Amino acid sequence: MENTRPPVTGRERPRDGERQCAVIAPFCLLPLLLPPLSLGAPMSTAESVNQAYNLALDMQRHTSTLLQTYLQHQGSPFSDPDFSIPELSLRTLPPTDMPFEMWHGLEDGVRLSLTQEAFWSFSQHLLLAIADQSDLSPDNSMVENQLWEARLKAKGLAGNLAGIMTALGLPTPQPNTLLGPVPLGDTAFQKKCRGYVIIRDYSFWTDRAVTFLGELKAKYSQ
Repeated sequence: MENTRPPVTGRERPRDGERQCAVIAPFCLLPLLLPPLSLGAPMSTAESVNQAYNLALDMQRHTSTLLQTYLQHQGSPFSDPDFSIPELSLRTLPPTDMPFEMWHGLEDGVRLSLTQEAFWSFSQHLLLAIADQSDLSPDNSMVENQLWEARLKAKGLAGNLAGIMTALGLPTPQPNTLLGPVPLGDTAFQKKCRGYVIIRDYSFWTDRAVTFLGELKAKYSQ
């Protein structure tokens, strides 16, 4: 099927909206990403947590496939078996070095805020990865389409987490800002490295979100 979405460039970013949802995201994602239409009371805390948890689980199921597909399409050394660069990082990405004990010891409100900020950040970084892939492989839409789907879900989860914070009476997130300059350079190899780190860390935070939201689900379903 011909890809009707115009190429993504560093100068022109596709706008969010119905066009991207219709072309890329399956309609089955909509119940996970959008709050139910209701003329009554807003969603309860339990409903908000359950919606976010289900979306995070769906994201987790696809992160391994996303990274594998990305690496396979970048060529060697990325497509080599057991490829990994654990020391490579991006200062603009949410940190992944907080010990589990420290993370688990934070209050729920703090973890909600950090996780919400993280997935908004990933929605912006994934957009950058899409632009890089459009420049590197303009005739290959497979990776771009999977990155678009991941971005849509990351943005949806950020919104769901903000909804939980509202339901709990916690301060709502500040208006989200656009992503500034991201390091690693503009050569083909550097762009491939940047995408790898973005997807790798997105997978880490998705696992963290599933565990955390599972804890909240057990707490507020009682």
